[in-house]
Amino acid sequence: MDPEDLLELADRIVARAEPNEQLEAVVTWSHDTEIRASDGDVEHFVESDAAAVGVRVIRDGRQGLAWVGSISDESAIAECVIEARDNAAFGTPDPNAGLAEPDGVAFERLELFDGRLAGVATVDKIDLAVELERRILAADPRMVGLEASDYADSTSAAAIASTTGVRVSGCDTSAYLGAWALAQDDSGTTTGFGFSVGRSIEDLAVDVVAADAVHRCVTMLGARKVPSERLTVVFDPYVTSQFLGLVAELLSGEAVLRGRSTFAGRIGDQVASPLVTLIDDPTDPRAPTADDTDAEGLACRRVPLVSNGVLHGFLHNAYTARSSATTSTGSAQRGGHASSPGVGPRVAKLLPAEGSRGAAQVMCDVGDGLLVHELSGLHSGVNPVSGDLSVGIEGVRLRGGEPADPVREVTIGSTLQRMLLDVVAVGDDVTYFPWEATGVTLAIADVTMSGA
Repeated sequence: MDPEDLLELADRIVARAEPNEQLEAVVTWSHDTEIRASDGDVEHFVESDAAAVGVRVIRDGRQGLAWVGSISDESAIAECVIEARDNAAFGTPDPNAGLAEPDGVAFERLELFDGRLAGVATVDKIDLAVELERRILAADPRMVGLEASDYADSTSAAAIASTTGVRVSGCDTSAYLGAWALAQDDSGTTTGFGFSVGRSIEDLAVDVVAADAVHRCVTMLGARKVPSERLTVVFDPYVTSQFLGLVAELLSGEAVLRGRSTFAGRIGDQVASPLVTLIDDPTDPRAPTADDTDAEGLACRRVPLVSNGVLHGFLHNAYTARSSATTSTGSAQRGGHASSPGVGPRVAKLLPAEGSRGAAQVMCDVGDGLLVHELSGLHSGVNPVSGDLSVGIEGVRLRGGEPADPVREVTIGSTLQRMLLDVVAVGDDVTYFPWEATGVTLAIADVTMSGA
């Protein structure tokens, strides 16, 4: 689907606006494939197309939304506009309601579309998922099965136009290969995962996925509960990405306005160790979640959040910026064409500090501690207002800087504020994931581990 065709449709919808209202049209199209392999064959296969229009009308400070699952039914689209207008009449007036307006920030055009994906045969996609399962089971006699061996890809296009002058379109591709595997010995059963992401199937590394899943499984065999103590924890990049994702969510203007952020009112304060410089950089083309346009049609841009431990600012869309007497950071997000824009990170990233080193050296410097491979209950275990944190973990004890005994059925506890201030090392191993935060090896001192 040519994104310019979607933009022309968005223009025609915007032309239906009445003089006393703002109107925004979001037009989307996608082609998606999902494959799951099991026992050397296909267990699940779905290939589908989807297209839709979302319309947002703002009139007298009241917002109305409507959508239709078609881009070719002109009468249904016309009804959609009328319905959005009618819904606005029942909305609650808000003086800050309004569409985004072009702010002059230049778009950084990224290579998000890979034409090779369209030429990949379905049988090759199936073969890849089947081969991943085979390699995992052949890698170690203790590997006994898989919960999932998945391949997925998507080609999508979208356009946004509005009465305020927004007019953008684009397209992108993505491909994913991942597995959840099972290992077993006399001590019990463990699980482990691995995945690879890219813009086309050629970017996916089946060897890496298999090796990661097997390593995470067999490393945790024989894991046990250990006595409680205070110690330094080292997050691997996967765990750090989850931790950073949570922190970045609390650095959104939306969280602040709702009274759901421990960072509210703290701009200019030292909120973290001087080693911590946190940005959101949607324009990093290496990230699967990179984009050049936010969900309101403004240019994505690099947004500083914490600089050398000092809180610099928050992420904003048009509404939260207007409500906070500031400007949008191009950080609008949407759950889809049928929703109004929220706000949040796209590629949250810790920048390595001067002198940062790799994972092995970080662990060596820590000496004795705990290497954390997995967090459980992160969102439910964190109070976004007080910052109190208590989550379950799986990992490996560090002795003399080397991984030793596997550990499970323990929790770590602290506060987000304390953990950020107690960061003692930021690794240089920036790792990308198919969600809105990257990861690095991260060492945090003086964390309570509660166990036996």
